[in-house]
Amino acid sequence: MKVTCVGGGPAGLYFSILMKLRDPSHEITVHERDPAGSTYGWGVTYWAGLLDVLRRHDPVSAHAVAERSVRWSDGVAHVRDRSTVHHGDQGFGIGRHALLDVLARRAESLGVRIVHECPVDADRAASTGREAFDADLVVACDGANSRLRGRYAAHFGTDVVTGRNKYVWLGTTQVFDAFTFAFVETAHGWIWAYGYRYGEDRSTCVVECSPATWTGLGLDRAGHADGLALLGRLFAEPLGGHPLIGDPRPDGGARWLNFRTVTNRTWYRDNLVLLGDAAHTTHYSIGAGTTLALEDAIALAGALHGGSGVRTALARYERERRAALVPSQSAARYSARWYEDLPRYMGLEPEEMFALLGQRHSPLLPYVPPQLYYRIDRAAGRVEALRTLKRRLGPALARALHGR
Repeated sequence: MKVTCVGGGPAGLYFSILMKLRDPSHEITVHERDPAGSTYGWGVTYWAGLLDVLRRHDPVSAHAVAERSVRWSDGVAHVRDRSTVHHGDQGFGIGRHALLDVLARRAESLGVRIVHECPVDADRAASTGREAFDADLVVACDGANSRLRGRYAAHFGTDVVTGRNKYVWLGTTQVFDAFTFAFVETAHGWIWAYGYRYGEDRSTCVVECSPATWTGLGLDRAGHADGLALLGRLFAEPLGGHPLIGDPRPDGGARWLNFRTVTNRTWYRDNLVLLGDAAHTTHYSIGAGTTLALEDAIALAGALHGGSGVRTALARYERERRAALVPSQSAARYSARWYEDLPRYMGLEPEEMFALLGQRHSPLLPYVPPQLYYRIDRAAGRVEALRTLKRRLGPALARALHGR
């Protein structure tokens, strides 16, 4: 096959690797709009299960990813002037630049052609994939704001739901030993941060708050340096005096955003198929975006080598991934809602609040008073009948609400 991937992120690169491993005669080109080595962003997080999946499909790239990752095994929450720790939450962090470097090197070693500074212009996006790129298959893996998908938004049935809270993605020289949460109460409401290490001397720090808190603190009007300085003062304790760093994009600064949940009614059009964030997004608070993108790549490569035609393979890929995504999409919706309803939980003791933070994916939690839910959860840990009821009731409610 002749394959064109539009977008040089993890999904497109890993898909290219898997296709080449299955059949070296595939002619694969990855088009990336940014210059080589100019990746923006900080670190991404993933969990141990992803490494097991990667090892099954390409041990070489899996080994390289593991080698350049760091790990943690605890979670810590700072609430006002108190802290609480939960042991055993093992996770991994890797710099986005490092991850892309690993996958790009592996792809090129297998014969994949990567073309940088090659954005999709309006003329190319105006045609179907075959006409625009002279390819048997065009993979749109150009992110949540996919231009290829946008050209055919009516066909794909693209729906975008914008979240209420404001957030900003930052870096810091503070090296967090555990996955760190910090909740600070201000005169204008709560503001909080998630921090995790992704290198020997760097961590990611995502800050989030309600719109009222954002404007009340003046973050909507603050310049780049003043905004970072204010956040640095608010989170001085968990940062340990280390500075916050804004994204070094050409347009500069710390960009406050509202998370956009993207879904599509269908994932393919003729020989054009959506992959990763172009097909779906899940709220960053569950730390699953990179994992789901790589799992998309695995499913698409597998479907294409199932012995059927391209259209049949794309239908199979869409069907399988839609079903597999339901638990993650449900968890992401409830996780985002937990943070949007944060004041509901902040009257609890820190260890109780942290316990419910770990339960934020539950479809039951929004409908049960927090203190009562905490007590039921603790009791369920000791009584088998309650554990069984909880395991059955939660998924049943999630399916009903997801269908609605």
